[in-house]
Order: sequence, then structure tokens, then C-alpha cells
Amino acid sequence: MLQMIPLYVQILGNLLFCAVFLFVWRQSSIVYFGYWSLAWGVESAALLCLYLARRNNSTFWSTLHALLEFGFALSLLAAARLGSERKKSNFFLSMRVLILFPGFLLALWLLGWNEQYRFEPLHALVLSGIYGYSFHTLRIRHEDGIGLGRGLFQFTLLGLAILFLHDSAAFFYVQLHGFVPGWMGYLNYVHLYDFALQTLLAFSALALWIEDQSGYITRLSNELDSARRESAAHVDLDHLTGLMNQAALARSMGDPAGFAGVAAVCDMDDFKSINDRYGHLVGDEILRNVGNLLKTSVRAEDAAFRWGGDEFVVLFRNQNMDVARSRMEAIEERLRAFRVRGHGVLPITFSWGIAECSGGRLRESIDLADQQMYQWKRARKAGRVQ
Repeated sequence: MLQMIPLYVQILGNLLFCAVFLFVWRQSSIVYFGYWSLAWGVESAALLCLYLARRNNSTFWSTLHALLEFGFALSLLAAARLGSERKKSNFFLSMRVLILFPGFLLALWLLGWNEQYRFEPLHALVLSGIYGYSFHTLRIRHEDGIGLGRGLFQFTLLGLAILFLHDSAAFFYVQLHGFVPGWMGYLNYVHLYDFALQTLLAFSALALWIEDQSGYITRLSNELDSARRESAAHVDLDHLTGLMNQAALARSMGDPAGFAGVAAVCDMDDFKSINDRYGHLVGDEILRNVGNLLKTSVRAEDAAFRWGGDEFVVLFRNQNMDVARSRMEAIEERLRAFRVRGHGVLPITFSWGIAECSGGRLRESIDLADQQMYQWKRARKAGRVQ
């Protein structure tokens, strides 16, 4: 009776393992754990049949025990082949292997492998191979990053593979010699060793699930941060020209840190007449190209803004007036050769003004540049400049 206690413990333990892996499967949607839950459920039924076989000395229960043990092995094999992937559709599809059970039952019956010390060596050897294969599969598929839970899970799989390999060798020894020597009495408690490792496996599965959830939350957090940064960038973007918009310029002007460099304000000449003559689609194309020209004409540390309508602001950071003036003259020269699709060369002129800022408020420099720009515009209309 006392020799049956380890079997009772393992039956109850396997039911607990079944519940643990079922919980992890339902929470994580990782089918790998669904197969493990199925395996422990089948193993619980197999051990119950073993208990009935020993109690009643019944060949029927022994054969049914062998059948369910193969079902347990096949469930573990299906889990090992799938790995920790989220493929719900594969779970029931792979259960087609159940049609192989009658064949296993018939083979065991014909070969007479339903006796304990004739069945146990083959069963232990098969389980050793499956646990070893599971360990190898998880190690290959997750070699780039192994957390504590995954590492413990793999360690336990390797331990189970070694334990069942030893059990197989011990049972083959008993089969070969026809008796159980006294020094091998520990085989009566082999279920306890198995139970200890399976308990560790269940806890490591929970740790593995926690790591999986933590990684999932981290990925969601990174995606959310990326979406926020992208959204913030779009909020400050003028969608027609691709330049920074008026709201971004207002924040720059209100920056208490000030600005060091040169601010340039430019306004296209007679842009309303272009819209009236060629239409707003041509006007929009001109604004897009002016925006692209400004972006490609400034350095990465500089900034270009669409202030509103056909007016733009360019900030040349840490530059002097001479350099900024030459850059604006180059931009103006490129605009004179501007071409519009379907209309050919359409010279564009704009008036501009610049003002230097030495770490003070940017708003004051932009106001000065704006005044200079309007002076230039009035002088151009009066014919005093070209």
C-alpha cells in the first residue's frame, strides 16, 4: 500500500500541472502550453489506469495505461514540433495523430509489451527522446534571448530527458536479468523523482508566461512611444510644404533659452496673381517645391517654417549674417529657374530680410527680419531693386 503513495501523489500532481498549463495557454494563446495541458490530462488518466491495473492485476487496464502513455508522448511530441508559437488553428489539426492509438494498442498487445517491466523501458526511452527534442527545439528557436523562466524551463526539460534515459536503462536491465536487484529498489519511487522535476517545470512555465507577457508589454510600450513621437512630429508639420508649421515656430519664438544665429523671413512676390492666373493647383505645386527647396538648402541643425500662406521663416543656427545672406541669395537664384509642369519656366521671386540674434529672444529678430523683408518688397515694387 505504501508503494502506491507516490503514484497517488503523481496523479494529483499531474491534474495540478494540467490546470497550470491550461491557465498559461488560455492567458498567453501559446499553443505549446495547450499541448502540455493536454499531455498532463492524458497522463493523469494513464496513471489512474496504472493504479487500477496494479490493484486488480488486470491486463485490460495495463493495456489502456500503455495506450494513454503513448497519447501522453504524442502530445509532448506535438508541442515540441510546434514550439512556443501563437497558432491556434494548429491545435486541433494536429490531433489527427489520435487515429494512431488503435495501432499502438494492437502492437503492444501482439508483442506482449503490456507488462510493466517490458513496457516501461520503451516508454521511458521515448519520453527521454521527446524531452530532449523539446529542449533542443526551444534552445534553437530562442537562442537570441533566454530569460530566467525560459532557462529554467529548458533546464527542467533536459533534466527530465536525462532522468527518463536512466529509467530506460534501469528497466532494460531488469528485463534482461528477469528480476529486480535489491540495490534498484529506488525504481519503486521513480514517480517521485519525476514529480519533482514536473513541479519545477510547471513553475518555470508560469515564469515563462510572465516573461512573455512582460516582453509583450514592453513591445507595446515601444510601439506606443514610437506612435507618440510620430504623432508629435506630424503635429508640427505643414502637410503641404513638408516644413515645420506656425505652431512649431511659435514655440521656438517663446523658448526662454533664446536663439543664437540668423533669422530670415521671406515672402513670395505677387503670389495671389499666380493663383488667379494659373489656379490653386499650380499655386500648391509652387509652395510644395519652395518648401522642398528650403529643406534641401539648410543644414540639419537649421530649421525652416511655413509661417502662413506664402511666407516662410528660416533659422540659421550659429551662423553669421554674411553666410546667411549668401544662402538666401542662392535660394532666390534657384527660384528664378523654377519650372511648372505644363507651363514651363515660371520665374518666382521673393523678398526676404535677415536679422542676427545673439542668444536673445527669437521673436525680436523675426520682427526685424520681417520689417526688412517688407522694405525690400516695397523697394522692388518701386523699381529701386531687381
